[in-house]
Amino acid sequence: MDREPQVCEGSRQAIHAGDHQNVSLPHVVQRKGKLAAWVEDAGWETVLNRRGTTFRQLPDADKADIDAAKAVRIMAEHTSTIKRPVVEYPGGLLVGFDESEWAGAF
Repeated sequence: MDREPQVCEGSRQAIHAGDHQNVSLPHVVQRKGKLAAWVEDAGWETVLNRRGTTFRQLPDADKADIDAAKAVRIMAEHTSTIKRPVVEYPGGLLVGFDESEWAGAF
């Protein structure tokens, strides 16, 4: 399967794990329209990548008093603040790559 060459390490690990388990994971560049649903399912604390450079460089006012609505706005405006990979599957939603979590999901 052809994949976009520039993906984060977590996405690369997820793709490798999916390939190893014969699970096809389509590479989707952005899914802004899904942000509110992801935040509702997993919580904004899980979906918002607060460790990345983009988030850390935001003005302090943007980083203060975050709630779900503000997190969705930040992620929509700065898509690199979305923790990756995000995979929707029939049993739920996986955010970020955790090998044990992924093994149990598939």
